[in-house]
Amino acid sequence: MKANSPMSRREALKVLGAGAVAAGLAAVTGKSFAADAAAAPAAPVAAPAGSLGWELPPLGFAYGALEPHIDARTMEIHHSKHHQAYITNAKKLLEGHPDLLAAGPEALIRDFAQVPEGIRTGIRNNAGGHVNHAFFWKVIAPDTGASIGQLGVAIAGAFGSMDEFKKQFSAAALKRFGSGWAWLAMKGGALQVLSTANQDSPLSDGAHPVIGLDVWEHAYYLHYQNRRADYVAAFWNVLNWTQAERNYHAALTG
Repeated sequence: MKANSPMSRREALKVLGAGAVAAGLAAVTGKSFAADAAAAPAAPVAAPAGSLGWELPPLGFAYGALEPHIDARTMEIHHSKHHQAYITNAKKLLEGHPDLLAAGPEALIRDFAQVPEGIRTGIRNNAGGHVNHAFFWKVIAPDTGASIGQLGVAIAGAFGSMDEFKKQFSAAALKRFGSGWAWLAMKGGALQVLSTANQDSPLSDGAHPVIGLDVWEHAYYLHYQNRRADYVAAFWNVLNWTQAERNYHAALTG
């Protein structure tokens, strides 16, 4: 049919017939195609600018900067090998899922329901490992700052004293059987000490991490062997309280 030419009777019947079929289907199924589209699950939203991506984040210090508390070789392997492996594995699992990749690792960890069941455990382990380690590198530093400001006051209010907090946190790290993490986290407006297995994150449980300690053996075994207690004690010498204060304020507003 030429542009702007009158519609023939045959063409008009075709158009009317198609409309009738669509209306008939809606009557049989009880819903329209528009309703189907509205009922479809929303695609994951792309990660906001500045959030954690899928690249290995650089350390803010040299591998040997935390000695004698954490040795340079452990830091190098931990950062460049173990952490990188989590990223590589997660990205491989997400091949064919560009929407999930664009959402970013933190969004997936916060809501596993959007991740297909077939890759959910792998994403939990590997995206979780990426998120946890990216957090960990920020809360350790050669210049640790001081536990002043609102976080110090909040810790004293929640646990009675800084010493009591350290006691409970260390106990959580030591009692974690096998591999996992110890955390100071904010949940429901309150600070709490908890531990998670493997690469599970407090984010998955609606909590906001403030301080975290990796107690997987790869984090300490070269230097401390089976002496996890010595490693946990050494952590207090490299804890970046300045960053912990930032994390606390982010938890308050998050």
